[in-house]
Amino acid sequence: MVNPPPPALPAALNSKADIKAHLQQCSAAWRQPLPVQGASPGAARLATQQRCQAVDQALLALWQLLAMPASMALVAVGGYGRGELFPFSDVDVLVLLAQPPEAPDTQKLEAFCSAGWDIGLELGHSVRTPSQCLEEAAADITIETTLTEMRFLCGNRTVFDTLATQFKTSLNAEKFFQKKRFEQQQRHAKYQDTPYALEPNCKESPGGLRDLQVIAWMASAAGLGHSWADMARHGLITTTEAARLRSNERFLKTLRHQLHTLAQRREDRLVFDLQTPLAESLGFSATAGKRASEHLMQRYYVAAKSVLLLCTLLVQNLEAIVGNTVGKGLDNALDNSPSARILDEDFQECDGLLDLRDDRVFERKPSAMLRLFLVMQNNPQLTGTSARLLRRLWHSRVHINKKFRNDPDNKRMFVEFFQQPRGIVHELRRMNETGVLGRYLPVFRNIVGQMQHDLFHVYTVDQHILMVVRNVRRFTLPEHAHEYPFCSQLMANFERPWVLYLAALFHDVAKGRGGDHSELGELDAQRFCQEHNLDPEDTDLIAFLVRHHLTLSTFAQKKDLSDWDVIQEFAALVHNERRLTALYLLTVADIRGTSPKVWNAWKAKLLEDLYRYTLKALGGQAPTGRQRLAEQQAEAQRLMRLDTLPSDAHTALWQQLDVSYFLRQAPSDIAWHTRHLHWRIHTVDVVVKARWSPIGEGIEMLVYTRDETDLFARICSYFDSKNLSILDAKIHTTRHGYALDSFVIAYDKNDDYAREVLSFLEAGLKERLSTRPPLAEPVFGRISRQSKHFPVKPSVELRPDERGNQHVLSISATDRTGL
Repeated sequence: MVNPPPPALPAALNSKADIKAHLQQCSAAWRQPLPVQGASPGAARLATQQRCQAVDQALLALWQLLAMPASMALVAVGGYGRGELFPFSDVDVLVLLAQPPEAPDTQKLEAFCSAGWDIGLELGHSVRTPSQCLEEAAADITIETTLTEMRFLCGNRTVFDTLATQFKTSLNAEKFFQKKRFEQQQRHAKYQDTPYALEPNCKESPGGLRDLQVIAWMASAAGLGHSWADMARHGLITTTEAARLRSNERFLKTLRHQLHTLAQRREDRLVFDLQTPLAESLGFSATAGKRASEHLMQRYYVAAKSVLLLCTLLVQNLEAIVGNTVGKGLDNALDNSPSARILDEDFQECDGLLDLRDDRVFERKPSAMLRLFLVMQNNPQLTGTSARLLRRLWHSRVHINKKFRNDPDNKRMFVEFFQQPRGIVHELRRMNETGVLGRYLPVFRNIVGQMQHDLFHVYTVDQHILMVVRNVRRFTLPEHAHEYPFCSQLMANFERPWVLYLAALFHDVAKGRGGDHSELGELDAQRFCQEHNLDPEDTDLIAFLVRHHLTLSTFAQKKDLSDWDVIQEFAALVHNERRLTALYLLTVADIRGTSPKVWNAWKAKLLEDLYRYTLKALGGQAPTGRQRLAEQQAEAQRLMRLDTLPSDAHTALWQQLDVSYFLRQAPSDIAWHTRHLHWRIHTVDVVVKARWSPIGEGIEMLVYTRDETDLFARICSYFDSKNLSILDAKIHTTRHGYALDSFVIAYDKNDDYAREVLSFLEAGLKERLSTRPPLAEPVFGRISRQSKHFPVKPSVELRPDERGNQHVLSISATDRTGL
C-alpha cells in the first residue's frame, strides 16, 4: 500500500465545468504519442504519473464540490492506486464507509459517480465498509490484489486507516502467493504459455507487464518491499537482475503508452495495424533486411523472454520464502529445503529440480553450461532447474564465447545432445530460453525473436525452427504415430534421425539477412558440420536439406505432377532415396510448423504423391505414357467392378476422353465420374455431383455439360457467391464438345450443415448453369486485416512450358474471395 500525500488542488476548480475543462486540457497532452526524442526510458512512467495527478485533482475537487459526507473516504485502487494511469485506462476507486449507507448517503454517492462520468472519467467504483472489503477480498483474489495497492485520496482518514490495518493483519502471504501463481498459470495458458504471438498483448501475455506486477504483489504481501531495489536488498534478485527488470519494465510501459495514444482507445495488443507507426514513434527504422516493425517486435520478444526468465527465478525464490517463515530471508528459507541427491560432481537434485553443488561451477567449468542439458535429458525425474542454477547460468552465459565454441569437448557435447533418446525438444527450448543456444550458435542468436512478416508464419523465426524440430522428433515417437502414419513409417527406417534435427535447426537460420536464406543457411550448415567433425555424408545431406527445404513444396504445389518430365527433373535433383525421404520429412514438418491453419489434407496428398512418384523414378520404374495410361485405366475399371457396373459401361465415355484426362485424374476419380456419366454421355441437362473428398478434407465437385463461353467463370462465380475457396481444378473438354470439370472445394466436414451441404451445392450450381443468368460482376472480397499489412505485390507471368507446346500463366497476388 502506498500513501503519498494528496496532490495540491488548483484553486480555480469551483464548478463541474471547471473540473471538466481542467481534465480535458490535461487529456489533450497525455493522449498524444510521446515524440521520438521523448520516448525514452522513464518518459512513459512520468506521463502516467502526471495523468494520475490530474485525475487526483479532479476527483478531489469533485468530492469537495459535492460536499461528500465526512464519514466517507475516497480511495484509489488497482493501477490508479499504484499511481499509474495509462492514457485510456479505467479509473478505479473505492468509496469507503464507516457503516452501510442510508438514503441521503446513497443519493450523494450516485451524484458523485454520475459527476465522475460527466467530467470525462471512465470511473470504475465500488462502495463498501472495511468489513465488507475484507469479506470480498477473502472470496476474490482480484479484489484482494487491488487492496494491496489502495491509496488514500480524501475524506475520512480514520476509516481508511482501519481498513489498512485490518487488511494487513488478515493478509496471508502464503495463500496469496499460491492464488496469484495459479492465476498467473491460467493467464499464461490462455496465451499458449508463450510471448511469441504475432500480435502479443504487452500487458497480459507471458513476459508482459502483468507478470512484473504479479511479482511486485507477491513480494509486497510477503513484506519484501514494493520495488526491484527492495527485492534486491532482500536477496530475491541481484542488482544486475533488478536493473534488467527495471529496463524492460520501462520499455513495456512505453509500448503500452504509445499503443493507447496511437489507437486513441485502450489497446494493449501490438496489432499489425499499429506495429509500423509504433516502431516509428519509438525511433526504429527500416534496414536492408528488416522493416521497422520487425526491429520493434524483435526488441519486444527479447524483452518479454528476459522478463519471463527472471520472473521464473523470482517466483522460485519467493516460494522458498513464503513456504517457510515469511520475513526470514532467502538464505534461511533455502536452508530448510529437502536434502539434496547428488547426481555427479557438479550437479544435484533438490526437490525435483536440477541444482548446482557449488555456485562457482560455471566459472570453474564453463562446459557445464552445456552439460547441464545432457544431465536433464538423462534424468527424466527432474521437472526443471532451481532458481540458483538459473541465476548462475544467466550471469555466466557471457563465458560462452569463441574459445568456448572451439573447445572439442563442447562441440562433442552439442552434437551428442541431438543424439539422445529423449528430452531433445524440451531441453532445446530451455537452451533457447536461457540464451545458451544463441550464445553457442551466433547465427541462431540473430533470429531470436525475429518476426516473420508474411501471411503463413505465426511464430518468430526461432520459435518456428524449434517447432519444426519438434515435428520431426514426433515422427520418431510411437505415441504420435497415429498423427502422420506415413511419416512415422519412413522415419522408423531412417538411419541417424538426429541429422534431420540439425537440418531443421539450420533450415531458416539465415532469415532477415537479405538475400536467399536457403543459400546463406546452406553455408552456415556446412560450416557447422565441418567445425563439429560430422561425417561427410551427413554434412552433404544437412547442407542439401537446408538449401532445398522449400523445393519439394514448390514442385508439389506449382508443377503438374501428371507430367513425368517434372518427376524426372525432381528425381535428378534429390539423386537418391535417403535424400528424398529426408526432404519429404523435413517439408512436412516445416509446413506444419508455420501455422496450425496452413497444413491440410490436400497439401499432404500432393507431397505424398510427389514422394511416391519420385521414388519410382529413382528405382528405375519410370513408366512410358502408354504404361501409365494402362495402369490408370485398369485401376479405375477395378474400382468400377466394385460398384457392380457392367464391364463395358465405360467404353462410350472413355472414347470421348483424351490421354491427359486419364493421366491427371486419380483412378478413384475416373471411376466416380464414369459411374455418374456412362449412361448420359449426350445429355442435354447439366450434371453436377458432389462428394466428400477421399483424402479426408474438402468437397469434390463434378460438372458435366455442353461446353460454352464463360463456363469456367460461371462455376467459379457460384463458388465465390457462397464464400467457398477452390483448392484445385481440373478442366477437360471431350472430343464431342462437352466440358468435364472437377473441383476440390475447401469445406469443414465437421460443420453444422455438413449433412445438407452436398445436396445444396449440387442443386444450386445446377440451377445457376441451367438458367444461365448474366455473368455476375467479379466479387472483390474483403482483404483480411493481416493481408492489408503484409501486401503481396501482384505479378503476372506468361511463359512457354518445357516443350514449348503451351504457355503457362502464373499469377501471384494477395488471396481474397473471388480471386
